[in-house]
Amino acid sequence: MDLIRTLGFALSALSSYAAFGLKAGQFRRSSGDLAYRSLILVLFLQCVTFSLGVVALTTDRLFGVGNLAILLMHLAAVAYCTSAEVLLLLWTSSLAEARRRVNRWIVFGAVSGLVLVTLFLAARIDRLPATDLNTGSNRPLVVGYLLVFMFSQAVPCFTIVRQCVPYSRLAEPGWLRRALRVLAAAALLLFCYCLSRVTIILLSTGYIGVGEWAILPAVFSAIGIVTLNVGLTMQSWGPRVDDARRWFHDYAAYRTLYPLWHAFYQASPGISLEPPSRSLSDLPYRLHRRVIEIRDGWRALRPYMDEPDGLPVPGSSEATPADGRLPEVEAARIHRALLAKRSGREPQLEVVAAGPPGQSGDTLAAEVRWLRQVSRTFVQLNDDRPDRKR
Repeated sequence: MDLIRTLGFALSALSSYAAFGLKAGQFRRSSGDLAYRSLILVLFLQCVTFSLGVVALTTDRLFGVGNLAILLMHLAAVAYCTSAEVLLLLWTSSLAEARRRVNRWIVFGAVSGLVLVTLFLAARIDRLPATDLNTGSNRPLVVGYLLVFMFSQAVPCFTIVRQCVPYSRLAEPGWLRRALRVLAAAALLLFCYCLSRVTIILLSTGYIGVGEWAILPAVFSAIGIVTLNVGLTMQSWGPRVDDARRWFHDYAAYRTLYPLWHAFYQASPGISLEPPSRSLSDLPYRLHRRVIEIRDGWRALRPYMDEPDGLPVPGSSEATPADGRLPEVEAARIHRALLAKRSGREPQLEVVAAGPPGQSGDTLAAEVRWLRQVSRTFVQLNDDRPDRKR
């Protein structure tokens, strides 16, 4: 059980240091932002809290005072929760609008810390075993100390959930909305930590053993803190995730379009303004060029197409714009035109083949989606050729 609690504190501390390091790297360009400075303070206090938690699990005395590490950890946790509440207020309103509520939370944190120190001294907790502060005790002052501490943690968790949920509905779709929802989930997990911890404390006063359930608060705490750090830093790394996802999407599209582009390139090498390259530098530009070159290759192949009006040959297909077989029809038309050109058939220069409905998109993304469908079907047609060289 102690091992699990130690791992939980260590995981919370590591995630806190990672979040602090990520946000501290933006100090030069964001130091003038009050909300940013509040976030740095929250993450710093979080690092202190769980570092002291690891210390408290490894030693009973700090600077010669028993359970001092636990007291300092609890004070840091109170300051951390208070700062997190202030940060959320600054995220959702200006300082002028939130000043009164900010002052209330500062007073709440100061009073909670003062009460904890008073009870720590009055109950002589420095002379008690650390287990009395972990699983509870039958001493009234110790129970009071633990309940005050849990109250100071539970109230901010409850108010954070209450504020994040409505504001997440009002926020524009994006990483801010996601961050508020993740913060609400984290606060709910930490509230469950407080609730389970209070339950264990109260049961211990009646000498009721909880057995393996005593590990439940540590589990809620570790998961909640990791989730909280994800929410607090989401707006920093979220756009990078979007960039990476966009790059992989473009890369997949670039690779998918290659068979169709290569067939057009072999038929009309002049469509490529640059020599073919495997370089992936400036991928959006290369993807755009590939789409343009495919369209140019298609235009160069129009005189060889057997459906000059853009409709299937009678009897070959009855696909309509709403039919899912439309890419299949277009791929088959391109395939036949390429075979006709290779066989030496005379081009019909006097006709202009129109593209089938759905071939052209209003945006590059729509065009890429359409051409990817055509390219996949085109590959299948080539694979089905009996004389295809493997």
